[in-house]
Amino acid sequence: MASMAEATDNAAGTRTLSEADFTVPLTERYFEDYTEGAVYEYGYASVTEPEIIEFARRFDPQPMHVDPEYAATGPFGGIIASGWHTSGLFMRLYADHYLSRVASLASPGIDEVRWPSPVRPGDKLWIRTTILATRRSRSKPDRGLVHTRGEMFADDERPVLTLVALNFLAARNPAL
Repeated sequence: MASMAEATDNAAGTRTLSEADFTVPLTERYFEDYTEGAVYEYGYASVTEPEIIEFARRFDPQPMHVDPEYAATGPFGGIIASGWHTSGLFMRLYADHYLSRVASLASPGIDEVRWPSPVRPGDKLWIRTTILATRRSRSKPDRGLVHTRGEMFADDERPVLTLVALNFLAARNPAL
């Protein structure tokens, strides 16, 4: 049997990076399972130049994302992924590994989105999640709000995205 660090999700092309993970799987994870201060790492995802260009043509058609000749002469020296594409890659890893399949209710938003360095074709990406705060709702005690610092890195440890995600999650024990 493979260790958690070696476990692979073939459908998503991702894997858990460390043995430290939640004590319950995504299909059994509720608000109470998200503990302030806990840190988890998950990966990997990558993107090709054609995928970067395809996304950008549809959603962010700036030359640095869609025109290889222009991009080669630009400030990044080649094609880079749109920040919104980078955010989508983060979300894939976040949903595949961190966010509950049974208790996720919605997100009221994301704060502090930053793209400190670009994603390039072939980068192998991984994420780190840190639970910053949890709070049971006073008006709806069947749920709580979790604030998570999300960070995504390229395989060379270069940070490519940081954010603070807010998620409403159903409580396992709503009467508490």
